[in-house]
Amino acid sequence: MTGAPTETTQALWTSSLQEVKARIRPLFTQQRVADSASLFLDGLLGNEPRKTGWMRAEAAGDPGPWRQQAILGRGRWEADALRDLVRDYVLEHLADDEAVLVIDETGFLKQGHASCGVARQYTGSAGKITNCQIGVFAAYVSRHGHAFIDRALYLPKVWTDDLERLAAAQVPEGIGFSTKPRMAQDMIERAIAANTPFAWVAADSVYGAGHLETALRRAGKGYVLGVKGTHTVKAWIDRPWISGTAEQVAQALPLSAWRCCSAGEGTQGPRLHEWAYLELADLEASDYGLSATGLWTRGLLIRRRLVDGDLAYFTTWAPAGTSLEKLAWVEGHRWSIEASFETAKNELGLDHNETRSWHGWHRHVSLVMLAFALLAAIRHRAKALPCSKKQTQPLVPVQS
Repeated sequence: MTGAPTETTQALWTSSLQEVKARIRPLFTQQRVADSASLFLDGLLGNEPRKTGWMRAEAAGDPGPWRQQAILGRGRWEADALRDLVRDYVLEHLADDEAVLVIDETGFLKQGHASCGVARQYTGSAGKITNCQIGVFAAYVSRHGHAFIDRALYLPKVWTDDLERLAAAQVPEGIGFSTKPRMAQDMIERAIAANTPFAWVAADSVYGAGHLETALRRAGKGYVLGVKGTHTVKAWIDRPWISGTAEQVAQALPLSAWRCCSAGEGTQGPRLHEWAYLELADLEASDYGLSATGLWTRGLLIRRRLVDGDLAYFTTWAPAGTSLEKLAWVEGHRWSIEASFETAKNELGLDHNETRSWHGWHRHVSLVMLAFALLAAIRHRAKALPCSKKQTQPLVPVQS
């Protein structure tokens, strides 16, 4: 972040960090616990490459990691209350009616079998089946910036079927097996209940098709959700009439059906792909609920990579007349959450959690979400600061 005078940006850092610390104070019943949480946040925002308990303790001037560990384990405070505080803070700075809620997951590589939710399972973080935890996240992406607003730890059936293992990891009673699409739906419902302004939901093929589609239609939200090539496609309108799998439909398309356009700006310029969009049915939104009215279109969006022709498929739901370019723009927002995972892991220690409990995972992740939200808010506010040609240094955290 550049453009504003160094003194101004440092003052913005200091005031923003102090404000956030003041906001989280009511979450803790004791001042000493609140102080430890403030130091924990400082550690996440610090320059140490590893955000382990010892590293954070050293940065805080503590003789050992015990105070830092207590925040995640022995302390009494609700991680979900912090999650909601983060969401409200994000909305204060980034809210926009046309925002996209992006759902995705990331893996946390682990050794052993005691960490809550750990199992041999596939994670895109490693590109293979490996020993890891899986966290499902919701990111709020708008024209003002992007930040995480929700998270949940996925528990495989090998965990939910083992009561002794659940108790050892301090999983609250009543927590059972939930599919990732169901977890995504819970997050969307929490966002809607909190009056979060957004118009679209984007997610990959883990979450596309099924109950999530129906829930979004009832909520009056448009979506671009990934589906597999085996997804059955059938048109109810002759534009043109089609029937088959998504892959079969894509292979049968004429050259004229494909258009090159951008899915948004990347680090090296526009993310250009070839796209095809087929309208499958025009339906009254009111048939699904009272949250939306008018004619909406169910469709199939297909993305073809320019380099190798690799295909990706998406089921869509949008107001009638929505353009291919608009749908490609919505799908492109998924890159924001992938970039967020990379930043949160590399800079804020998202995957440096050393605790094994349910509470420890959710507390650590929620604190990282707060740190990330702080960065997003400062970045957005810094853009409005007076510019100075003398400013050449990047904006860096200022500890308070």
